Amino acid sequence: MEIPGFDYQRVTVADGVTLNAATAGAGSPVVLLHGFPQTHVMWRHVATDLAADHTVVCLDLRGYGDSDKPADGYAKRVMAADVVTAARVLGHDRFALAGHDRGALVAVRAGLDHPDAVSHLAALDVVPTLDTWDVLHGVSAAVAFHLYLMAQPPGLPEAMISAAPDVFFGHFLDAWSVDPAAIPADVREHYLHSCRAAVPSIVADYRASAGVDVEHDRADRDAGNTLRMPVTVVQQDWGAALGYDARAVWAAWAPDLVHETTTRGHFMAEEAPGEVTKALRDLLTR
Repeated sequence: MEIPGFDYQRVTVADGVTLNAATAGAGSPVVLLHGFPQTHVMWRHVATDLAADHTVVCLDLRGYGDSDKPADGYAKRVMAADVVTAARVLGHDRFALAGHDRGALVAVRAGLDHPDAVSHLAALDVVPTLDTWDVLHGVSAAVAFHLYLMAQPPGLPEAMISAAPDVFFGHFLDAWSVDPAAIPADVREHYLHSCRAAVPSIVADYRASAGVDVEHDRADRDAGNTLRMPVTVVQQDWGAALGYDARAVWAAWAPDLVHETTTRGHFMAEEAPGEVTKALRDLLTR
């Protein structure tokens, strides 16, 4: 599935790995990274709007969608380097970066590792990896059962998910939506089809976030490293639900922070594209 009006190409980033890239528009560059269990298609409304006055690049992350799915390389540090390299190959040494869910974790790592490349950063409906594990506790952690499942050693999670992939991935598309109509049947099938073909790489992505990604975040926290660029975070009120101050969590990483909550569902770029586009446009003026 493609976003109408966007041009598509393969971009080689590292060790022969190629990413699927969709590009449209002209003006200052904005790179958009999707979340789970989706592909770059989740940005179809926002990307089309932004392309009126920006060069917009939508990528399928390593291991997802139509990008390559190598056996390893799912540390967010590697995936962030993929994004920076892809942008550079496409002619953008410095760019604004927005990510949703898994893509937001990659975006944060890109902002920490490549501050000269990332001019502005937006994260939708997530907290940084290290903090994710800190805020989950007791029965409230049940909402994130998939994090614990996919953190297990190779073998069991892949077998369990592969036994009923549509049930597994479809659960999140249903449970995390406020407006199911925002993901029409053809888009839903595209997401499910893409996930069926990517179970090992999706699990590897999540497994990294229970291991090496935590180590990298902790090293940055211990060193006092923060995101130097303007940052906007838009998320559901998970802080109230899980008993933590979401804005304070983000402020520790992002001194120049705008933090907003939404009443829409997790898939806000599809359920409330106008709200998300406005947040991104406001960010780009800072």
